[in-house]
Amino acid sequence: MYAVIETGGKQVKVEVGQEIYVEKLNVEAGQTYKFDKVLMVQDDKVSFGNPYLSGATVECEVVKQGRGKKIRVFKYEPKKQFHRVKGHRQSYTKLLVKAINVKAKAKKAKAEAQEVKEENQE
Repeated sequence: MYAVIETGGKQVKVEVGQEIYVEKLNVEAGQTYKFDKVLMVQDDKVSFGNPYLSGATVECEVVKQGRGKKIRVFKYEPKKQFHRVKGHRQSYTKLLVKAINVKAKAKKAKAEAQEVKEENQE
């Protein structure tokens, strides 16, 4: 079973037990965080949201907060004697996926929507 969630302007495919790195979230280490912006869930059937699945959540435990490796940004203008070096470290949150929850109501609604689509295609 896996799900696709949206966080930090990015889409991330997650499975139970997987550790993921996302943009920094304002949550302390050891706490749980619940994503409700679930775009897709695949268990016995694939369910897509429009744009999000209602009633579907992904529960994660915050492992740690950290900062990535430093990158160097070098700017220069040729023939002008201009050089500038800047550094940047991106903050991140490391999460452990605990559970992917899909309410029965959401499953039923998606199944009905799928049936309607199939009827319209015929």
